[in-house]
Amino acid sequence: MPTPLRNHVITRSRNPVDLLNAATSLFGGSIATSPLDELCGGDHELRGVAAHDFAVGYFVSPLDVRVASATGRDRGSYFLNIGVAGAISASCGGLRATLDEATAGIANPGDIQELRPLPSRRTRFLGLRIDAALVDQEFAALTGHPPVSTVRFDFALDLARSKGRAVRLLVRSLLEQLDSGDPLFQRAELQRSQLRSLVTALLLAQPHSHTGQLHGGPQPGVPRSLRAALAYIEANLAEPLSLDGIAGAAGCSPRTLSLAFRARLGLSPMAYVRNLRLDRIREDILASADPVGTIAYRWGVSHLGRFAGEYRARFAELPSETAARR
Repeated sequence: MPTPLRNHVITRSRNPVDLLNAATSLFGGSIATSPLDELCGGDHELRGVAAHDFAVGYFVSPLDVRVASATGRDRGSYFLNIGVAGAISASCGGLRATLDEATAGIANPGDIQELRPLPSRRTRFLGLRIDAALVDQEFAALTGHPPVSTVRFDFALDLARSKGRAVRLLVRSLLEQLDSGDPLFQRAELQRSQLRSLVTALLLAQPHSHTGQLHGGPQPGVPRSLRAALAYIEANLAEPLSLDGIAGAAGCSPRTLSLAFRARLGLSPMAYVRNLRLDRIREDILASADPVGTIAYRWGVSHLGRFAGEYRARFAELPSETAARR
């Protein structure tokens, strides 16, 4: 894999504390890092890119660290660690693996990892944070309903086998997109599309606690109308949407559709539309310099005052406060 994120240097230092602080900042408080042994000297480098529902970092360091994945009201994050050069002795939940170019490690929300770079060669690795909500959304897209409990992946992912190679290729594609100087590839919509493909590949490639539900596609009993409605919403999210229109596209009555949404997703069709729009708006606010109003209108918002209140209810801050952090 070519050297990634070459234009996104966060820190280069011989002080390991700089690396620990930079990692916490990059991943937005979703992890807590601490040294396993004494702080060691040497070269410590971190390059990275952060967005609303993911962040990726390229680490060069001999430091042994403990990484605790935080959880909160957003259910936390998953972490995918992939070796670029050298190797890491990794443990997570009593499981051990050597992470290198052929083997990745997946930590689930709330997990604690111990990462020890092996001293034989200069170790470099990638750490990718994926929001748990995105895993839930892609699981729902595959099955027609959200997981009833947190999806928990097996720890070691074999990147040398066919399914694992697909994950590695999608990670590489995401990195190439982030490294591209083309403004088109910096758009949040394209980055999120790439990330969704990567999450889908993980769900299909790596054994996890809900693997059985993915065999054979959507499970019996999941209404076809619900799957059609979700696809229609995804394809037309920026357009005016109504319950009658969604139900018509799904080939059922508004009442039937509402019952299916509440039974499978726990909310009404229009609440699902609102939440999905708010998520996309937040991603665009953080990823672009466009005015908040322009972004909101782009995603089909017609009443900015109501939008601000709904945004604060979902994210515990106003859109202007989100924009101030970009």
